[in-house]
Amino acid sequence: MPIDATQPYDDQNIFAKILRGEIPSKAVYEDDHALAFHDINPQAPQHILVIPKGPYVSWDDFAAKASDAEIAGFVRAVGHVAREAGLVAPGYRLLANTGINAHQEVPHLHVHLFAGRQLGPMLTR
Repeated sequence: MPIDATQPYDDQNIFAKILRGEIPSKAVYEDDHALAFHDINPQAPQHILVIPKGPYVSWDDFAAKASDAEIAGFVRAVGHVAREAGLVAPGYRLLANTGINAHQEVPHLHVHLFAGRQLGPMLTR
């Protein structure tokens, strides 16, 4: 069910539990600012999620509240994961859903990296 990204951070969300080690994940990268892991319900042959380690509901929440170091670290982590996974040359898509209309399902900022096939246009109209 889509969530309202204007609500306060819920520290019981699945990504918060993954960060605390309460739920396992198939991690591909971790540093001081981010964790990247394979999506358990992949929508493409390669589907990796990258999440900041801080308690941010959405991209706008992150942009408003995160430190410069957190923002730079997270953005660099996304690029690092794409390079290390070999996604740059064939191409990949980044997606960050925010709020109800975008169908955000977890109230923790996350970026999807999709790759491994032709993905086609984003919108058809």
